[in-house]
Amino acid sequence: MAATAIGDILTRESANGTTATPSNTSTTGKDDFMKLLVTQMRNQNPLEPVKDAEFLAQLSQFSTLEGVQQLNKSFAEMLTLQQLTQGANLVGKTITYEKTPGGTLPTKGVVDSVKVENGGLQLQVEGQAVALSQLRGIEATPGKSA
Repeated sequence: MAATAIGDILTRESANGTTATPSNTSTTGKDDFMKLLVTQMRNQNPLEPVKDAEFLAQLSQFSTLEGVQQLNKSFAEMLTLQQLTQGANLVGKTITYEKTPGGTLPTKGVVDSVKVENGGLQLQVEGQAVALSQLRGIEATPGKSA
């Protein structure tokens, strides 16, 4: 079934009060893809069913979508691990940072710990969370070995 036929199905399904349209996210998920495929199969012309090659191509696209989603998840996990590893190197170091994001008055403090919050690395400096965007400089803490 051609792309225009799928569009016709979606329009017809919406007019009937049922929806097979993808969710309002920027990417179509595998559940949305399966809904579309089922809707397509339900509304096909029995005298002209989907050809094997077309059906296999659609299943292949579904499989590719699942693989890409898993790859994205793995990349996100790897990025988080990399951020934590790099952040761990800052523990015990004295940093210069903006006390408030966008501020102009630099403050110094020693990094106590590192954590990931809302997908971003946060440095804990004397009980205060400091985002990497607030960081202005790094130096060895006097009296401590680097």
